[in-house]
Amino acid sequence: MDRIFFALGSGLAGLAVVLGAFGAHGLRRRVPPDLLAVFETGVRYHFYHALALLAVAWAASRWPSAAVTASGWLFACGIAVFSGTLYALALSGARWLGAITPLGGLALVAGWVLLAWGVARAGS
Repeated sequence: MDRIFFALGSGLAGLAVVLGAFGAHGLRRRVPPDLLAVFETGVRYHFYHALALLAVAWAASRWPSAAVTASGWLFACGIAVFSGTLYALALSGARWLGAITPLGGLALVAGWVLLAWGVARAGS
C-alpha cells in the first residue's frame, strides 16, 4: 500500500500544480473573482492532501494497519469530492455543487483522524 499511496500522492500533487497554474493563468480573465477564489481553495486543499498521501505512504511502511490504509483512501476520495466540486462550481457557476463539498471535507477530516489513530495504536 505504501507504494500505491506514494504514487497516488505524487500524481495528485502534480495535478494540483497544473490546476493551480490553470487557475492563475487560464481562468483569471474568464471567471469572476469570487469563483476564482473558490477554484483556488480547491487547489489548496487538493495540494495539502496530496502531500498527506505521501505521509500516509510513509506511515503505511512503518505502521501498516487498516486505519492507516483507510486514511489514504479517505484523503483520495476527499480530494475528489471536496476539490472536485469546487472546481466544477468555479467552472460552471452551478452553486448547488457547494452542498456536496462538505462531504469531501468530512472525508478529509476522517482521514486525519484515522491516520492519527492508526499510528497511535501501532505501538500497542
